[in-house]
Amino acid sequence: MAVSTKDIDALIELMARLPGLGPRSARRAVLHLIRKRALLLTPLADLMGQVAATARECLNCGNVGTSDICDICTDERRATGELCVVEDVADLWAMERSGVFKGRYHVLGGTLSALDGVGPEELRIPRLADRVAAESISEVILALNATIDGQTTAHYIADQLGGRVRLTSLAQGVPIGGELDYLDDGTISAAMRARKDL
Repeated sequence: MAVSTKDIDALIELMARLPGLGPRSARRAVLHLIRKRALLLTPLADLMGQVAATARECLNCGNVGTSDICDICTDERRATGELCVVEDVADLWAMERSGVFKGRYHVLGGTLSALDGVGPEELRIPRLADRVAAESISEVILALNATIDGQTTAHYIADQLGGRVRLTSLAQGVPIGGELDYLDDGTISAAMRARKDL
């Protein structure tokens, strides 16, 4: 089956929709894939078809995997009393890369946003409350982004779960190696408020 230029153009258009790729980057990526057809393009196409057929959202936490309940939720070695709440799967994966958290996760699927019409029911907040009650959670760690919507969501969750479980959040402020001149005002303010004795 011959591939037409229209097919290649359509592939470039689709690739350009990916985060971090514009039309020029997409063109370069597609050209590279075509040149490395046997090494990259064919295996990539096969794997993408397989992932498209098998990938699903974990019914328990919202992570992405290939079964109804993800590997993290079924791993008996994970601490069951700690639940780390994140905005999306990319945040969960970032936490896993760091290797510092050994508990379980809860993916909200976004943040509350009145402007965008995103309320608690559009997120997995009701499911979070159910999990806290059903899974004997002792601590909920709010690992939400330090944005207005992230902080609004954290406050809402704290109101919903207050008194039922220990609530903590990630420390915020100046990152290691960060220079004050390059930090935004919000980060500097958070760092000043969270200062500690030496």
